[in-house]
Amino acid sequence: MSATSPIAQRSQAPGACPTTPDADARIAAAWNALTGVEDPEIPALNIVELGIVRFAEVRPDGVLGVGLSPTYTGCPATEYIEALVRDALDAAHVSPFAITRVLQPAWSSDWISEEGRRKLADYGIVPPPAAASLGRRANSSPIACPRCRSTDTECTSQFGSTPCKSLHRCRDCLEPFECFKCI
Repeated sequence: MSATSPIAQRSQAPGACPTTPDADARIAAAWNALTGVEDPEIPALNIVELGIVRFAEVRPDGVLGVGLSPTYTGCPATEYIEALVRDALDAAHVSPFAITRVLQPAWSSDWISEEGRRKLADYGIVPPPAAASLGRRANSSPIACPRCRSTDTECTSQFGSTPCKSLHRCRDCLEPFECFKCI
């Protein structure tokens, strides 16, 4: 996981119950279940690798709290992802649990793990560069085609199959490809 990712810090949040062997086992089971939830719009990676899982903690009332951040406000997959998370947590037998939508700070493409970036590239989607939230894509070298690695590419649309991706075309191999936007 990237050092800036909030999921890299799995310690208890303020107000959370001190961990016990039972609480630790529930948290570990929850994280394991969450790694099995694929992003419905980018099935090459799971929601933990995407960086949208903000926390899994046992609260003082004994409820396992799980925080999720949408990749952007209005993402059409948010409610579906929450339903997938509910199903995964039910199957992991970690009840009772509650899912919280975390909007602050807003999700950043910087939170995609290194493994997630590798999986995006293997899937044919150009991952955002590290520290994307600093606006480095605009100042960086041209985007390389994920198929032939040519940098003779052009953006054909600011929106690809989802609003978080842009559509590009390689002028060498003539193949279209998507690029994950810096958010």
